[in-house]
Amino acid sequence: MLPLSSRLRPARHALAGLALGLALVAGVAVPASADTDDTPDVRWSVTPANESGPDGRTFVENELDPGESVDDYFAVRNVSDQTVEFALLAADGFYTSTGRFDILPAGEESVDAGTWISVPETVTIDAGETAVVPFTITVPEQAEPGDHAAGITASIVSVQESEDGTAVGVESRVGFRVTTRVTGEITPSATVDVVSGDYSLSWNPFRPGEATITFRAENTGNTILLAEGTVSAAGASTAFPAEGERTLELLPGDSRDITVVVEGVWPLFVVPASVVVTPTVVTMNGDSATIEPVTADTVVWAVPWPQLIILAGIVLVVWAIVWGRIRSRRRLESMLEDAKAAGRREAESAADVS
Repeated sequence: MLPLSSRLRPARHALAGLALGLALVAGVAVPASADTDDTPDVRWSVTPANESGPDGRTFVENELDPGESVDDYFAVRNVSDQTVEFALLAADGFYTSTGRFDILPAGEESVDAGTWISVPETVTIDAGETAVVPFTITVPEQAEPGDHAAGITASIVSVQESEDGTAVGVESRVGFRVTTRVTGEITPSATVDVVSGDYSLSWNPFRPGEATITFRAENTGNTILLAEGTVSAAGASTAFPAEGERTLELLPGDSRDITVVVEGVWPLFVVPASVVVTPTVVTMNGDSATIEPVTADTVVWAVPWPQLIILAGIVLVVWAIVWGRIRSRRRLESMLEDAKAAGRREAESAADVS
């Protein structure tokens, strides 16, 4: 994975450049080899730059016409104590299932914005030095309008020994994100579909349980989208992403399965559930606009077994009490009838004697 971190924040913060770039936070230390414990580590960083060096940017973004090109720079700093040759790569970008931005490895062919970027194959940097490397972005004439994500990395391959003693080459890379918006008709849109719903009973029958809803959000437009919203079930609701979680960002054509747990849901046999996703488009100049929310509804089966057991127990207790009273009344009535019959027999016996 690229050691990249998101610059995204909720759209309401209205910060420039949100959703349009993930950038390097710090260099990553990896062993140049694994022959001995004394082998020095290689540490480096990669950031956008101008001709003089790092310029404060953490990502690169451009809005270009089809056929247009732009020249730019990035800086690779070797903070180790040895000369290192770094391999340079530009490739298509994507989001992993955990929401982290990454680019295709060197062995996979890019088909989009990664092919628009021209970079040298390698750069050799002395210990403690920084190299400024030029690169060019050229948008093809036939490029589709909208946002296209890629990234640039500098990497090394270290040799590490596996458990069975086999030497294994491990590529470690550091980089930054490059986003290009091709001018033309911008059509942001999204869909949402519920994948599954489940219900978990509380161990305490006098407390509600929780509904777990998994849904798929898909970016069906041509711009990068930030997505947030709520999941509701039987009157209870939960917002996503939760506080402290990474903002959900979808590249054009991306889809992501998201699971949200809604607490405080009573088991009512059939629990209605609803997902509302509110997508936000963030432009290159930092402006943001919320498009029409998309929704999906489903039902979750929630059989209240503990409550039914308690209810059955209460019914049995009540029935036992009622049945006991009925039996007592019948026994009393039987005793009274027996007493009356005995009295009649005694009266008849007295009459016969006289």
